[in-house]
Amino acid sequence: MRITVFGAAGNVGSRVVAEAVARGHEVTAVVRDRARFPELHPAADARTGDAQSVEDIAALSAGQDLVISATRPAPGSEGDLVTVTKALAAGLAGTGVRVLVVGGAATLTLPGGNGATVVDDPDFPAAWRPIAQACTEQLAVWRGESEVDWAYLSPAALLEPGERTGSYRLGADELLVDDRGESAISMEDFAVALLDEAEQPRHHRTRFTVAY
Repeated sequence: MRITVFGAAGNVGSRVVAEAVARGHEVTAVVRDRARFPELHPAADARTGDAQSVEDIAALSAGQDLVISATRPAPGSEGDLVTVTKALAAGLAGTGVRVLVVGGAATLTLPGGNGATVVDDPDFPAAWRPIAQACTEQLAVWRGESEVDWAYLSPAALLEPGERTGSYRLGADELLVDDRGESAISMEDFAVALLDEAEQPRHHRTRFTVAY
C-alpha cells in the first residue's frame, strides 16, 4: 500500500511508520519542520506538510491508498486537533482515500459505568482534560463526516512505549480492561492494530479500540 502518515515523528506516528515499513508498504512520512527529518525512518519518504492545511493534505494524499493521522498538538494548542480533523475531512473528500485516525480514550465508556465515559471519572487528571476535550470534539467531527471513509482508533487508558507482542483485543466504544481491571496497550502494539486495520479493513465510519 501507499500510505501517508501525518505526525510521523511523534511517539505513536514514528511507531506507525516503522510498522508500515516493516510490512513492506511505501510510506510518506510527513512532519511540519524539516529539522525533524533525521528522526524519521530512513526507508520512508520524508516530506514537509501541515495537517491543518487542506491544500497540503490534498497534495500529500494524492495517489495514496491510505492516510494515517497521528498528529498530537502541543500543550496549550489542543484546539488544533479539531482544525486538523476538519482539514483532513475537507482535503480527502471525494478522493476515495481512506483515513485512519489515532484518537483518544477519553470518550470510551467505562465498564459497568451506565454510560459514563473515561473523562467523566472524578479521578481523571485535570492536566489531561484539555486534550481529552479536544479528542471528544475530534471524534464528533468524524462522526458527522459522510464523504470520507474513516476509522477512529481509541487506545487503552494507558498508552506508553513498550514491546511489540503482536497481540491485542479489539473493542468498540467501551474501555477494555484486563482481569485486574487495568487498561493498557504499548505504542508498538497500537501500531500493529492500526496496520492490521489498514491491511484488512473491518471498521468504516466508526470508532474502535484496542487493549491487552
